[in-house]
Formats: sequence, structure tokens, C-alpha cells
Amino acid sequence: MRKGRLFIISGPSGTGKGTICKRIVQEDPNIRFSVSVTTRNPREGEIHGRDYFFISKDEYMLLLEQDGFLEHASVYGSTLYGTPKEPVQKWLEEGTDVILEIDVQGAFQVKKNEPDCVMIFILPPSLEELKARILKRGSETEETMAARLGEAQKEIDQAPLYDYQVVNADLDRAVEEVRGIIEKERNK
Repeated sequence: MRKGRLFIISGPSGTGKGTICKRIVQEDPNIRFSVSVTTRNPREGEIHGRDYFFISKDEYMLLLEQDGFLEHASVYGSTLYGTPKEPVQKWLEEGTDVILEIDVQGAFQVKKNEPDCVMIFILPPSLEELKARILKRGSETEETMAARLGEAQKEIDQAPLYDYQVVNADLDRAVEEVRGIIEKERNK
């Protein structure tokens, strides 16, 4: 039996990477989406086990001590995030492909430990379009928008280090492009 392939999807907030991942997983029964853990509280509408596994800081630190993460990070100073190792390794051994939607920092942690993973970076058509998408959410102040765009530029600067880059100017086209990459990699 073939081992599953590990696909990493990264990109700045507002590029549509989450929507692309959801579409791929909904349309392809041979791929699973890895749900991350976080120590932050759920936002309105988020469901434990679907959006994140919401755990306490103590539970997180125990997993960390037990080498239970493929990657982990502290975001915005105090919130902890990580990708649980056990379910991902189980699916891969069963021959199921897995998608991780993680940030650049986490992607390079995973690549170090799983060198055969396939890294796909989702780009906005432009920084102006990215700003418009984020503004549409209505949750940013001028200050947080500037910080978010600064962080987005730092992430975009890392895109050439990924195996593939996909510009999401049209969602359906971007989904098809990612799907094509997955098929190409499966057939190697």
C-alpha cells in the first residue's frame, strides 16, 4: 500500500487558503484535513474538532513535552497553536493524503521533519486586493490592518521557497490549480 502524501497550504490571511482547502477535502474522498489545536477561546460559530481543537495551556504544554506536534508556534505573544502529530501520521500510514493549512513558520518546521511534504503557497493577485478582502471582513482597525499587511508581505517573501505558488484571483481556478498539483504529486 502506498503511503499518503502530506500537502502544506500556506499564505497570508485573506488569500482564500481555508476555502481552497475545504473545497479540496469536500471533493476528494482520499484526502483529509488536519485540524490544529489552539489555546485561544473559540470565536462565534467555531466548533471544537472542526475548526480547531480548543485546549488549555496545560494540555498544550503536555503535548509539547510528549513531542506530540508536527509543528507549533506562539502567535501574537500568548496564543499557542500546533498540528497534532498522531492523527496525521496515522492517516499517512493508512495511505490517505493529508492537507495542513499552516503558516510559513510551521510549514518550514514540518518540511524539516517531513522532507517529502509538498508545499503550496496561496498568493493574492495584489496587496491592494488582499487589503480589500480583509477590509470586507469589517474586523480590522487601521493599526491592525497595517500590521496584517506587513506580516503578509513577510510571508509573501517566503513564497519562492515553496514547491508551488498559486495566485488566487479566481477561486474556482485556484481550486483547480491546487487539485492539479495534488494529482501530479500523487502520480510521481
